[in-house]
Amino acid sequence: MVWDIHRLFGRHSNELQSFLRNRGLTEDAAADLTQDSFLRLITAKPTALEHNPRAYLFRISRNLLIDHRRRESKAPFSQVSEARANAVADPKPSPETIVYDKQRLALSDAALAELPERTRRAFELYRLEEMTIAEVAERIELSTTRTWSLIREAYRHIRARLKDV
Repeated sequence: MVWDIHRLFGRHSNELQSFLRNRGLTEDAAADLTQDSFLRLITAKPTALEHNPRAYLFRISRNLLIDHRRRESKAPFSQVSEARANAVADPKPSPETIVYDKQRLALSDAALAELPERTRRAFELYRLEEMTIAEVAERIELSTTRTWSLIREAYRHIRARLKDV
């Protein structure tokens, strides 16, 4: 006996999820247990005893729900507010991240210094002074198309230098 899992999922997943929600699970927990039920069904070897896949799915779900409740009773999950979690987490970057970022910044700086003056100036106006392409083009007295070409050229050059490392 072979089960068509796609057809079974399409037919019974919503019903299974409602079954679990009606027994007190949150929407996310019900969705997780529904997926776990189908995963168990996929890995199970169908026998003559499981000739009704819908009933078998509900039995699997009920057993997973019992296991879920046992785990919760032994180690209850406590909800922590986002503000409290942020208070515990250290917002500062790690020392490794700081060193890495400084190295990348130095490489970017060196790559910018290698660019022709007009290209570098267009890139700095666009990225550092946050001007639009039209504003940069007006400032360096070029067309917007040519200005955008210079900025793209600067991006490519910087990326190439950063990849070399």
